[in-house]
Amino acid sequence: MAGILAKLTSPVVVKLVDLPDLPDHGDAADVVAARPDADADRLRHDVEALSDAVRNACPDAQWRLIYPLSRFGGLRCPSEHLSLRWGDVDGENDRITVTRPKTEHHEGKGSRVIPFFAELREQLEQAFDDAEDGTEFVITCYRDTNANLRTQLLRIISRAGLEPWTNLFQILRSTRQTELEETFPSHVDCAWMGNSQSVARKHNLQVTDDHFQKRRRIRRSQCTNRLATARKPIGPRMKKPLRCRG
Repeated sequence: MAGILAKLTSPVVVKLVDLPDLPDHGDAADVVAARPDADADRLRHDVEALSDAVRNACPDAQWRLIYPLSRFGGLRCPSEHLSLRWGDVDGENDRITVTRPKTEHHEGKGSRVIPFFAELREQLEQAFDDAEDGTEFVITCYRDTNANLRTQLLRIISRAGLEPWTNLFQILRSTRQTELEETFPSHVDCAWMGNSQSVARKHNLQVTDDHFQKRRRIRRSQCTNRLATARKPIGPRMKKPLRCRG
């Protein structure tokens, strides 16, 4: 991490290149039904196994960064990935500024700040070490308008021997927001994900099997408590007074 800090704090001169606008597949409003979602549960329960399998199947270091930025950073793909610059990565304060090209012309809505999540650290540090001096963008490949990241992710999932899930990139974002919702207040995780609470409830937040299991545990606990309070308290047994024999 010291390398990132040293490089980011030093003056860097880069050549800015005007790039054509890319289709933002991650901005589509894919509705996630309010029921236990098998794909979402698979992503949540097998986080390490799935991430390792996908990472090992990635063709290069750039893809090994694209996937966790979607799954754990909650970035919209491809627009927010391709807008991410090394100058946006604040290693000292553990924060990352994410720019959203679709709304950057609106005051106060062009970017958001997310935590430097632990799941991103290894891949970002490796990508930074591999980057040439003066590199501006974090993702330097797949910037052509003909690059279909969805199709490539399908190939990677197939190569990993996994069954593809529905709404490939959208469900990665919604799964992450559901995880964050379990730990942080809604207004916090919405600020990190770059959406409103109403949009999150309608399109992103999932009802998972964990919620049903939690309700089941609560129900069992309530039944146990009722049984315990329903029993009459048993006090000390009364003893007959002893009669003295005289």
